[in-house]
Amino acid sequence: MATLSFHWMTHPPAALTGGAVTVGNFDGVHLGHQALVAGARRWAGRVGGPAVAVTFDPPAAVVLDPASRRLPLATLADRVGWLTAAGADHVAVLQTDAGLLSLTPEAFFEDVLGGLFRARAVVEGYNFRFGRARAGDTARLRTLCEGAGVAFEEVPARVVRGEVVSSSRVRAALQRGDVAEARELLGRPYGVAAQVVTGAKRGRTIGFPTANLGATETLLPGDGVYAVRATVAGKRYAGAANVGPNPTFGELARKIEVHLIGFAGDLYGTRLAVEFVARLRETRPFAGVEALVEQLTADVITANRACEESP
Repeated sequence: MATLSFHWMTHPPAALTGGAVTVGNFDGVHLGHQALVAGARRWAGRVGGPAVAVTFDPPAAVVLDPASRRLPLATLADRVGWLTAAGADHVAVLQTDAGLLSLTPEAFFEDVLGGLFRARAVVEGYNFRFGRARAGDTARLRTLCEGAGVAFEEVPARVVRGEVVSSSRVRAALQRGDVAEARELLGRPYGVAAQVVTGAKRGRTIGFPTANLGATETLLPGDGVYAVRATVAGKRYAGAANVGPNPTFGELARKIEVHLIGFAGDLYGTRLAVEFVARLRETRPFAGVEALVEQLTADVITANRACEESP
């Protein structure tokens, strides 16, 4: 498997050409995105070439309007890994610039799908838009493919519990703290990763030492206390995490603190990846340390049980 990042006017290696291509931002690589890659995988076998997922860095919306930048659901490295796990032989990362975004749908088809990747099959979702001002749709893409002798498959919406799976739906679920729904839409637990930084060190004084994570590159779920899992030195730990402020001690900054059950050691400076298993409760102030410790004790028991019961 090759992952290549290159300018759209630079031709990729021959290994990435002559196969089946699917194009998208793929933020989160949810079940709908995975269906696109599975379709490309099937067509790759039919046309005798590679299955190639083409994505963009940075996202087009950020190039068009830098003020629109927001934390994504996945880092670029995560996107690449999950697209590969879904069945892509190669992931091509096109470096987004104004020139690429100015291409008409016809020019995008001819210069990128045809010129760069020499696609023999194209697989896209029912709501795919492409070209300048998102003027091209799947009907237009089908016509262009037919005219060039390229196979085209339109993948229908993936529906979970009566609603279409989308990155926006995943984001909305996370923002309200519904990590269970996010997991259902992604097909895996949602997680974040960041470097462990020095905190107030208050947790260790009350029997609940925590790893304080620095700024994350991806979206944090809504404020609350969660059951989580984390892997340290190859060993997996259940844990309880607080996302949001710490009102009991008058700390208003939004952050994530993780207590790993049964872990003893120093995590400062390491990069910790945390998976969200379940939301346990809201973040709230307590009358004092004794009441806080009582609640934290209950949280740890509940979090450990949730991790044991979750696959």
